[in-house]
Amino acid sequence: MKIHSLIKLLRLLALTAFPVIAQETEQTPVLIHAERVFDGKTIRTNTSVLVIGGIIAQIDSPEAFKSIKAKVIDLGDATLLPGFIELHAHLGFHHIPADTVLKHGITTIRDVGGPLHQPYGGDGSLRVLTSGPIITAPGGYPIPALGTENIAIAVATEQQARETVRSLIDGGAVMIKVALEPGGEAGAPWTEGHHHAGAKHHKAHPSKKTWPLLPENIVKAIVDEAHKQGRKVTAHLGEAQGAKIALDAGVDEWAHLPCAVIPDALLKKAVQQRVTTITTLDTLSKCPGIVHNAQSLAALGGNLLYGAEIAHPDIPWGIDAQELIAMMHTTDMQPLEVLRSATSKSGRYLNSPLLGTLQPGAPADLIAVKGDPTHDLKILEYPDLVMSGGHCILNNFERSACMP
Repeated sequence: MKIHSLIKLLRLLALTAFPVIAQETEQTPVLIHAERVFDGKTIRTNTSVLVIGGIIAQIDSPEAFKSIKAKVIDLGDATLLPGFIELHAHLGFHHIPADTVLKHGITTIRDVGGPLHQPYGGDGSLRVLTSGPIITAPGGYPIPALGTENIAIAVATEQQARETVRSLIDGGAVMIKVALEPGGEAGAPWTEGHHHAGAKHHKAHPSKKTWPLLPENIVKAIVDEAHKQGRKVTAHLGEAQGAKIALDAGVDEWAHLPCAVIPDALLKKAVQQRVTTITTLDTLSKCPGIVHNAQSLAALGGNLLYGAEIAHPDIPWGIDAQELIAMMHTTDMQPLEVLRSATSKSGRYLNSPLLGTLQPGAPADLIAVKGDPTHDLKILEYPDLVMSGGHCILNNFERSACMP
């Protein structure tokens, strides 16, 4: 197929699968060679990736591209990977610079609790998806510590709950977040404050369980309304009471591994109901139940996906290698498994199966590091090449190869 015909085909695919990242600008084909290529599933050698018009056009052996006229980027002894997907962040609420996050390897972020907006980015900028504010009980978490502006909406009836869900989705929410947090878990960062400007006008978190919770019937109404419109519901919870309400109401996801020890019966029910859990092990490292919950869910076959809670104190504004290492050490996941959890598995979970992969038709969100990250995950925190939608954001291999 001729290059111009292939560009037209890829643009059509981009408009269909990734409407928020498609562009009408012509881009020079770029051919990337690397010693190793992680395609979202496995490590490949003797492999090159062709990028045309912001989309991955072909992935094959170098010999297959001999007749292709393209700008060549030869990375040498390096590993090319899909850009990482961060499933738990508070980018907008904490005013974290999106460019910083992108340059440190995250190409897609899910903002779960913050300003509401339509999905944007992916065309040379960070792709940002949002839940909008967290739905909570009147006076419930996070209102006592953070107020309501851009972070929380209180509902008291099923009707209010359904109206709020519809309003959030109309405003661009790709998923809905609820708070089921009574407070008081030992070691939980939300019992100590989130250490940012939004908390300065509010009292410190109480040391005992005092925050009201949404009742099961209201959470069920939220879940039902969200599911009618094709959205998942994630719950901020930290202990057994919140976990039980979430499970009985049919919530799809736990936004964190719970901080307190969760009874095995509830963990088994979570796996049976195919609840997905976002890890945030690094953020919750002081929680006494975090290891038990992670190990038990993993042993039961639970779905654990990467999320580090960018904007939380001490969490890098980009890929958090400590999170990946904690996932390995806590759950016995292998390096490729944790890489999949932050790329292809998360893309599928977001209902975008090409996102987080290097395969034809996928958005050209790429990162590369010198060496082999399966032997040293820490090198992922400082990638030497970053592309977003085919636009070169960072290239420490050959600066002249970066496109405008």
